[in-house]
Amino acid sequence: MPNLPASLLEAKDEAERAALIEAGRLLFARPCRFFFAAQRIDQLPPATDVPEVALCGRSNVGKSSLMNALTGQNALARVSHTPGRTRQLNFFDLADGRMTLVDMPGYGYAQASKQVKADWQGLMFDFLRGRPSLRRVLLLMDSRVETKAADRAAMQLLGEAAVAYQFVLTKADAVKPAQLAARVAEVEALARRNTAAHPLVLVTSSETGQGIPELRAELAALAG
Repeated sequence: MPNLPASLLEAKDEAERAALIEAGRLLFARPCRFFFAAQRIDQLPPATDVPEVALCGRSNVGKSSLMNALTGQNALARVSHTPGRTRQLNFFDLADGRMTLVDMPGYGYAQASKQVKADWQGLMFDFLRGRPSLRRVLLLMDSRVETKAADRAAMQLLGEAAVAYQFVLTKADAVKPAQLAARVAEVEALARRNTAAHPLVLVTSSETGQGIPELRAELAALAG
């Protein structure tokens, strides 16, 4: 679909916004399949001209549920009730080569040893700074809780790696409107203070579908 705005923020009118939403719907109506996993930087698949978007967030932020909601495939990403279960980079092909989604290991789980945390930081930084096909990282934040030190560390890591990222609030259905509004304002302030952050903060719920069309639209603007 030609001449789409680069973001919902850049849509000049409802027609452009609707076109971007529709492009997102069509993109995620196509198949999405797992094709590769890497636990070390030397195991990564070769970078190609296919744009990559990575999902990053604190353990138990709802990353797997969001992946499943985005793709409409309930079992695409494994939903675990044990924080920190995912210890590898998982690569998913979307729409037969139009985009690659990368599910990054969760960070900040309390039971992790210092060595595991150091390994996570090393692997993630090496991946982030050395991946020319990586177009954006979605930094997931829980709507129910304040920004944690681990989130700020992830933001610093992304900034040091010079990677563009976008805040996505999850579990919006689990908070009252006033609390959600305050949380959105807090994260929007973070976005304004960090030059690598996209100005549009997306609010989502994997349970109700809130914000899923908008997130699909943002990714469609990046798709090849």
